[in-house]
Amino acid sequence: QVQLVESGGGLVQAGGSLRLSCAASGRTFSSYSMAWFRQAPGKEREFVARHTWTVGRTYYAAYADSVKGRFTISRDHAKSTVDLQMNSLKPEDTAVYYCAAVLSRDTAVAGTSARGYDYWGQGTQVTVSS
Repeated sequence: QVQLVESGGGLVQAGGSLRLSCAASGRTFSSYSMAWFRQAPGKEREFVARHTWTVGRTYYAAYADSVKGRFTISRDHAKSTVDLQMNSLKPEDTAVYYCAAVLSRDTAVAGTSARGYDYWGQGTQVTVSS
């Protein structure tokens, strides 16, 4: 099993930046695919970004169209963390952001559906003011 703890949320003005971090417990961090999801009030949880180590030191990363070019997901194997750098933030980015993990390095398994992930953090609030 893996435990996930997010940090880095807060209040920021539109156009600003925030960096979220998710710390994972366990000794097989590289075997997990990691993702960020978000959920705004009254809306379903939606995919934001995902990261899977593939062969050697290469990786696969993908983003929702709504954040492509503004957000960047990255992982630090030594620290067992996965970060989400969010730039050019918009009011519509306001949501609770969740870190998620699944024990798989198959990008077909670790997709864009929340149902594909088995482990979740508690969430961190991101509020973007206009």
